[in-house]
This record gives sequence, structure tokens and C-alpha cells, in this order.
Amino acid sequence: MNPIAKRRLGRTDVHVTQFGFGAAPLGDLFTRVPDEQAMAVQQAAWDAGVRYFDTAPWYGRGQSEHRTGRFLYTKPRDEFVLSTKVGRVLKAPRRAGAFDTGFWAGGLYFDHVFDYSYDGVMRSFEDSLQRLGMNRIDLAIIHDLDFRHHIHAEKVSAYMAQLATGGWRALEELRDAGVIRGIGCGINELGMIPRFLDLFDLDFFLIALRYTLAEQDTLTRELPYCSERNVGVVIGGVFNSGILASGAVPGAKYNYEDATPEQMELVRRLDTVCRRHGVTMAAAALQFPLGHDCVASVIPGAVAPEQIAANLRHFSHPIPDDLWAELKHEKLLREDAPLRFSDGSHPG
Repeated sequence: MNPIAKRRLGRTDVHVTQFGFGAAPLGDLFTRVPDEQAMAVQQAAWDAGVRYFDTAPWYGRGQSEHRTGRFLYTKPRDEFVLSTKVGRVLKAPRRAGAFDTGFWAGGLYFDHVFDYSYDGVMRSFEDSLQRLGMNRIDLAIIHDLDFRHHIHAEKVSAYMAQLATGGWRALEELRDAGVIRGIGCGINELGMIPRFLDLFDLDFFLIALRYTLAEQDTLTRELPYCSERNVGVVIGGVFNSGILASGAVPGAKYNYEDATPEQMELVRRLDTVCRRHGVTMAAAALQFPLGHDCVASVIPGAVAPEQIAANLRHFSHPIPDDLWAELKHEKLLREDAPLRFSDGSHPG
């Protein structure tokens, strides 16, 4: 599969490279990344022809946007597509003294608050423009409005109402003004895509962790909704936070938690079938989501040029049709999972 071939993203006029750059690791996601290394890994992606970059205020509490903007500032603006997120506003800590970076290994010392109101979305977006050093962003994505982050149904409903009565209007104004070219929503769990599409005229979703070689439950309801409405999809978390690249090694993480024995066994079985056909599991994981017509791009993260090179090799590695057939025969892929065969055909 050609990593730098482009696909149109849903109903937008935006065309993204099939292989994009996910900039969450530039916010010191699992480990601290020196500035020079952050620039080098982005340069490696650019040199390989990657032209879609995704970041967010939450990634390193502003650090990822600073680093992404600093790099892309050196490139012709019309040669790349950039997406960032709205829904969190970064603020100076209320208390002086030691700062807990929490989820991040490093990053910048800012607190954050969720805010999906008109003013909150505008503030989030304008702050992103400043951090990125740009006067327009191609794609704005509603970030983390789900149960994983807000836990209680009442809280999720309250934020959905806040978005419906304010934040959505802000996004439409930005799109109408040409400051953004598309509105998306980031999804981390099942059940949210139909809920959003029943309320908002979204252009695309960024689905993290939920349409991968190891998980295809989004085929039941979510992805058919997208197909019916010509809504595009970008896939994040294609390795389920790492295990589909590392294999079932001790300490492996599945969706950011310690992998269960059942998850380890699933990954071992996937790996065995892939090896039998001379394919790495990472190659199959990177290419599988693009068999679906809605999917325009996969955006794995990287912290070193070597990781970019490895992912591009995996993405370009030919995958025999028999591999996909065996994965379905062994019930490791859903029977209705759409595929793209080696001759370019799309058998479903």
C-alpha cells in the first residue's frame, strides 16, 4: 500500500495522505522527547512524503502543538493538512509550586478545563492558532466528549448540551469563514458515533483504538452510520496502544491498560497467522483499516526517525490475500470486515 497516496476525507475538499503523523508522542506521552528529536522525527515523516499531521492542546498540555507548529512553520502552508482539537482550554495552574504532569511524562505546566461552549471552543481554537503559529487550521476535532473521560451519563449529556447550544455554532462559523475546512469528532468508545450524527452535521470522525486488527465492533453500527452519511474516518491507535506492534511481550499494554490473558492470547494468534504468511503483525495492523471505504488515513505516532522508517516499511509491505482469508477463517477478523486485496480489488 502506498503511504503517500491521498484519499478524500468524507464530504470535505480535504485530501490526506493514507499514512499520517500522530503527534501525541511529541507531548511526552510515555517518555520525554527532546526538542531536537521532535523536529527530527517530523522531518523524517515529511521527507517520506507524509503530509497529514494531527495534534491537540491536550497532548503534553500544549507542547505537541508548539512542536508541530514550529516544524510546519518551515513548510509551504498549502502542502500539508493539519488537524487539532477543541474542548479543552489550558490555563495557568491555580497554585504555585510543584506541578504534577499527571498522564504525561513531561509536557508543559498548564492545567486544563473541559469547555464545549461557544466561548470555550473559540478560546481553545484561538489558543491553538497561537501555539501553532498559524492563521488557519484545516480540521478542527471535538475532543474527548465521551464516558471514558467524563464517566457519568449526566456529565456527558451536560457537555453534549453545551456543545449543541454553543460550541457547535462556533465550529460552523469557523468553517463558514474558511478558517477551517472540516469539523470532526474524536471517538474512543462504542455508541458515540450515532449519538453525535443524530445531533451534528459532522464531516468526519477520528476513531481511536476501536477499528483495528484486534477490534472491529464498530462494524456493527458505527461505521455503517458513517457510510450512509458519507462521513469520513481517520484511525488513531492502530496498534491498540502498542501491543499490535510489540507483540504479546511481558508488560504489553492494550488500550493503555495492562493486557489481560485473553488479550495476550488474541495477539499471539494474530501474530502466528501473520508470520505464517511472511508478514509482520504491525504491517497487517497498519493496512487493515484502510480496507474500509470510509477510512481516509491512519495516524500512528512516533518518537524517532527509525520508527517512521519502520512504520513506512510495514505500510508498504505487500500482504497476500490468503492472510486476510485465514484471519477470517480463524475468526480473528469479522466476516464482514471490508478488505482491499493485493490487486487493488475491494471484495468487501
